[in-house]
Amino acid sequence: MTDDAIEKARERLREAAEGRPDAAAVDAVLERARAQVEELAQTAAELEATIPAKIEHAVVDGLQEQVRPVGRNLAEIRGLTNQVIRRLERIEGDLLSERHARVDDLGLLVDLITSSWKSVERRMSTLERKLETSEDAIVYRMEERRTG
Repeated sequence: MTDDAIEKARERLREAAEGRPDAAAVDAVLERARAQVEELAQTAAELEATIPAKIEHAVVDGLQEQVRPVGRNLAEIRGLTNQVIRRLERIEGDLLSERHARVDDLGLLVDLITSSWKSVERRMSTLERKLETSEDAIVYRMEERRTG
């Protein structure tokens, strides 16, 4: 080997050594990295402990904010439904009493008509008897006249 080749190799080794960090700098960077990783782990643990409670609180607050109006609306709908049911029951009772009243009216009307016809029949039979017993007038019955 020539001196020139050895010199070139040494030159390359020096260049490589210049670009390469020294051991103290590497140790310092590793120490900082370890400290930052430990801080990151600690922050992650704190977040892991606090985030579920914060999320739960946020969800509860959001649901309460959204559910309160729905609850009021449901209570109002329930009240209106009960009012409609009471009114329908009252209407049903009124209709039933009206129907019973109409049936009573019809019964009264039937009684009036039958009593009127009975009265007419009595009067007719009284007239027929008087006419039959009386010798002043001749009574012709319609049935006898048609057949004769």
